[in-house]
Amino acid sequence: MRKIQTLFIAIFVAISFAAVSVSAKTQDIQIYTADNSKGNITKESVEEAFKKAGFAIDGNNNMNAPFKKRFNSTWYETYRLLFVHNPKLVAKLAKNYPSIGLISPLSTSVYSNDEKKTMNISTLTLEGMSKITGIPTSNKDLQAIYAMMNNALKAALPNGHFQKLNYKIKKPNGPLVTTFVTEIEVEEGVDLDDARETFQEEMEGEIEPVGFIVAGFVDLNEEFRENGVYDYDFYDAYSICKLEVIHPVSKMHPEVGAFAPCTLYMYKKKGEAETHMGFPSVQNWISSTDIEDDASLKPLLEAQKLLEDIITEVSE
Repeated sequence: MRKIQTLFIAIFVAISFAAVSVSAKTQDIQIYTADNSKGNITKESVEEAFKKAGFAIDGNNNMNAPFKKRFNSTWYETYRLLFVHNPKLVAKLAKNYPSIGLISPLSTSVYSNDEKKTMNISTLTLEGMSKITGIPTSNKDLQAIYAMMNNALKAALPNGHFQKLNYKIKKPNGPLVTTFVTEIEVEEGVDLDDARETFQEEMEGEIEPVGFIVAGFVDLNEEFRENGVYDYDFYDAYSICKLEVIHPVSKMHPEVGAFAPCTLYMYKKKGEAETHMGFPSVQNWISSTDIEDDASLKPLLEAQKLLEDIITEVSE
C-alpha cells in the first residue's frame, strides 16, 4: 500500500472551540432515565423500541460478560453498548457529508444500578452529533436522526425523563477526529473489492492482537445504492471497542457509551484515487463529559495513540 498522506489534524477544531463558549445548558450527550422496578425494560424491549423508531440494530453487546471474564469485576447490573443507524437518512447525508460515517452507527450505553431500580440510556445530542461530524445543527436530515433518537428513547423507557446535566464543555487538547488518506494499490488481475478486503484483513489482523474488538461492521455503500446514492466505490463502517478502555472509564462515567464503540469509516469516492479513513478521537470523551481522573484518562490516551500508529503502519 502506498500512503499518500496521514492526517492527524483538527478538521473540526473550529467547531470544538465554539463549543467552549456555548451555554452550560448545551450538552454533547444526554441521559434518559426511567423507573424499572418492575423489570419490564429488557434488552428485547429496548431493541424493539429502536426498530419501531426507524433504526437498524447494528449491535447490542452485553459488556458485563467480558468485563467479568477479563477483569473479574462489573460496575452495574446492566451495562450494554447498543449501536444503531437509519439507512435512508445516512445515505442522504453521505451525498454531501462523507463524515456522517463517524456516527453511523450511533453509539449508546444502556445501564442500570440495582439499588436505584432505574434504566438509563446515554446518547449524543444534536450538538454532539454536529460536533463530531461537522454537519450543521440546522441540517434537516441530522435533525431527523436526532428526533428519531429521542422518539426511540421515549418508547424504550416509558414514563422516563432527561437528566439535568451540567458538564463543562472544555476545549479539546487535540483533534476531535483522526483522519487518514491513503491509496489502495490494485495489482494486475485483482479488482478493487479484493484489494480493499486484503487491506481490511491486514488492519484487523493488527488491531485485534493488541486488544481492539471489532464489535460490528456495516457495508454502508450497499445501503447507499439501495437508497439511490451511487457516489462511492465503497463505504464501510467499523464499530471498534477496547475493553481496557471502556471498563475503567465506565466505572465513573457510564454515559461515555454514547462514544463507544467508536465508528471507524473507510471510503473511496468514484473517480478519486484516495481512500479516506477516520474515527472520532478520545478528545470527544474528555472534552464533553468532564473526564479528569487518571484512571480514565490514561487508557483513553494510550488507546488513541495505539490505533493511530497501527492504521498509519498498515497504510504505508
